[in-house]
Amino acid sequence: MKDWIEYFKNIPTHMDYDGQARAEKLSRVIITLFGVVGLVWGYAIQQFSQTIYILGAGFVMAAIITVPPWPMYRRKPLEWQKPQVDSSAKAKKKK
Repeated sequence: MKDWIEYFKNIPTHMDYDGQARAEKLSRVIITLFGVVGLVWGYAIQQFSQTIYILGAGFVMAAIITVPPWPMYRRKPLEWQKPQVDSSAKAKKKK
């Protein structure tokens, strides 16, 4: 049981900024594509419900592909600077 807890604690839960932009663009493309296909298919068979089902499938697919922080969204992590200590602040602390 302890191994499972450690496994879940080690799962990454972040995306970098480029990954967020990539995920947003991909979700828009997926939803737009499914919307157009659904509209054309629904018009062809004269069933608006089919359009909604296809669009719903697009939302689900986009959510599965873009919401979790997959490794393709974590390729460019930020390099944070080390904190700099001010020499005057050091002198004040010593007093």
